[in-house]
Amino acid sequence: MRWVTLLVPVALAAAVTTPANGQALQTYSATRQFHGEASLVADVEFGAGTLRLGPGPAGSLYRMQASYDRNRFDAVSRWDGARGAVTLGLRSRGEGGIRVSANKELAQSADIRFSPQADLDLTLQLGAAQSVIELGGLRLAQLSLETGASQTDVRFSQPNPVKCTRAAFSAGAAALSVRGLGNSRCEEIRFEGGVGSVMLDFSGAWPANARFEASIAVGGLTLRVPKKVGVRLELDQFVASFQPVGFVRQGRTFLSENYATAERHLDVKVSTSFGGLAVEWID
Repeated sequence: MRWVTLLVPVALAAAVTTPANGQALQTYSATRQFHGEASLVADVEFGAGTLRLGPGPAGSLYRMQASYDRNRFDAVSRWDGARGAVTLGLRSRGEGGIRVSANKELAQSADIRFSPQADLDLTLQLGAAQSVIELGGLRLAQLSLETGASQTDVRFSQPNPVKCTRAAFSAGAAALSVRGLGNSRCEEIRFEGGVGSVMLDFSGAWPANARFEASIAVGGLTLRVPKKVGVRLELDQFVASFQPVGFVRQGRTFLSENYATAERHLDVKVSTSFGGLAVEWID
């Protein structure tokens, strides 16, 4: 795919250099107008800094405003009209993808917005970042999120207006929280974790049943589940720490006490060697 900078009414990209701490801090913006696109494939790669992502104005298909260290990173804005796809973010100039230099970094930041009118297939790769990802208000069709040494807060503050086929989360040495998964309308949710701390909150509208699978290496996983949802929990391997409060045990399977009478169900399968698992019941 080619790199394209468009300076026409439907798209705009601009860069301005300003001094910061005696070093070069560059600002960059890119936008494309909405012209009735039914769907959008978006890849976001953010190496380091502070990221905010969420729904944008109705007249914009996507928009990014960024401030970054031009000595270590490049701003990315690439549109592929044939696929209806965009790549946005800040990419490290060093080898190894989103690996970050040990030298002192400037205070990078980016604000990325997507249309609330197009069905969104979203992929995120986050490095050493602090991120707030607001997915409420977007028409999320599919999600893939991979984090490195980062702190990430994902929110579904509103019910998704379309069905989401799959949401996949992968976290290394990271702190990850996902709130309002009951609003996501994702039929299948997956998590793979390393040594970080992860909280997945399943509150929300719950229009349908859902499946959740998790693979944990060493870190801890906390599931916050509404009391009205029936849960079937299957443990594939030894779990270092799990207190089955509110469950009835059947071998390596645990059924919530309300499983037979609940209108909505969450089927959970967890595989772990040394990680801890906790289930918290919420109103």
